[in-house]
Amino acid sequence: MPTKSPSSSQSNSSRKTNGVSTFLRWGIVSGGGVGLGLIAYFAFPSRMGPEQGDAPNEGGGSKMVRQRDQLEAIQAASFFPTIENADPAPDTAPTGMRWIPGGEFSMGCESKNESLCGTPGTTMDTVPIHRVYVDGFWMDETEVTNAQFRAFVDATGYVTIAERKPTPEELPGVPEELLVAGSAVFQPTDGTVPLDQFLQWWKYVPGACWKHPLGPESNLDGLDAYPVVHIAFEDAEAYAKWAGKRLPTEAEWEFAARGGKAGDLYPWGNAARVQDRYFANYYQGAFPVRDGDAASDGFAGIAPVKQYEPNAYGLYDMSGNVWEWIGDWYREDYYSTLKATGKVAVNPLGPEDSFDPQEPGQQKRVHRGGSFLCSDSYCNRYLLGTRGKGEIRSTSNHVGFRCVQVPNK
Repeated sequence: MPTKSPSSSQSNSSRKTNGVSTFLRWGIVSGGGVGLGLIAYFAFPSRMGPEQGDAPNEGGGSKMVRQRDQLEAIQAASFFPTIENADPAPDTAPTGMRWIPGGEFSMGCESKNESLCGTPGTTMDTVPIHRVYVDGFWMDETEVTNAQFRAFVDATGYVTIAERKPTPEELPGVPEELLVAGSAVFQPTDGTVPLDQFLQWWKYVPGACWKHPLGPESNLDGLDAYPVVHIAFEDAEAYAKWAGKRLPTEAEWEFAARGGKAGDLYPWGNAARVQDRYFANYYQGAFPVRDGDAASDGFAGIAPVKQYEPNAYGLYDMSGNVWEWIGDWYREDYYSTLKATGKVAVNPLGPEDSFDPQEPGQQKRVHRGGSFLCSDSYCNRYLLGTRGKGEIRSTSNHVGFRCVQVPNK
């Protein structure tokens, strides 16, 4: 594995504010991770309210088009060509995986559009652009599905984080009756709300987990081909180990997502859509309003895998649908550290530890790819090179994962 598994002390680490765990606050805003911290919020709402502020949540428009044109021009000036390895792919492909040749590429994104974020500084972790080399590897062509994860659970008896009752040590001060297993579920609002008040649309639902994605009354009937969600980092690692794989490094994931291209905004090019044709599952319309998602891409909510064309490497849903766990620890300043060496980073494994200045007490891993909740009016981090982050025990209904495998040499 490219990273060390977190210890139990790291897994239970959190920052305390007025005796209440602030688990997941930043996972909600700037990545995909949400979950246990919502228990604390509903136990002590006056102590853990969101920051005040306002942000527009109007959908699309010519302003967004102009911003994207400006970003495309900036990106083109910052990126150098990708140099793919010329070695042929190994003869035998693992089932459901695609060969990624590896090579040298420019990594990151020049996007600094803070207007789409309720909190300043959210997009600053994608710069500076820096050169990276990765060896070739196999990658799952899709996000891990419910059917695949069920096979793992049936074979091992594994119980996910969302299915386990939180402990008083994890959430000190929370009444015993509120310490129930569950996960965070997106619930649209009845009207427009300030976009920094994320607890307006995230609810902790007792009983929600991978096999009950919307709560205990829901199930997976007809959802075998959908990405598995409500997955914590250690859940993803456990599956990967069982499957003889591992989670991708952040560099591997971005190289694969770019498909051999340099500086494109999306895995398919620089246009979000061509006429009325969409290439990914994300939120179109007024976020997070009920019925605000116009579903112009064909889906309101999560889509089954393989509903859109793959990228040049044959990978599906590298943008949108669900966020994906990455093996690397998250540090906001990691790209600056790599750039400062003046060298090409070779097979980087990420920083040695986690540090998010917004919540320095939390242990976070990187998320990549964005989700069905990303919107041009709120979170545009379905763009290539952008980053998310999640507390390692956080779970929600828009975070999943995919795996990689290194060939035997």
